[in-house]
Amino acid sequence: MKAAKLIVMYPKPADEVIFERRYEYEHVPMAVQKLAGKIRFDANLITSAPGMEQAPYHRIAEVYFPSMQVLEDCLNSPGGQETAAHAVEISSGGAPVFLIAEVETFVF
Repeated sequence: MKAAKLIVMYPKPADEVIFERRYEYEHVPMAVQKLAGKIRFDANLITSAPGMEQAPYHRIAEVYFPSMQVLEDCLNSPGGQETAAHAVEISSGGAPVFLIAEVETFVF
């Protein structure tokens, strides 16, 4: 069974200071508490995009689950719905992009 991942890509916010404060103190704790079944959560701050004047995204969150079914159950739960709605609420630079992926891991 393949693991699954929810990816949330946030565009550059209208006010980085306010976004970062809300992300760190409101959103991350909510995601940690309410995204049932997760096995890992990575919060990535995008620092550059080689070859581009500006990166198209400010942050990319990756939330890992042991299977697609566990991810889907989480997204359909009250905690998953609340967390997704909060992601949209704090994304002041436009709506975040939500992606779902199967995870393939290669070890070298």
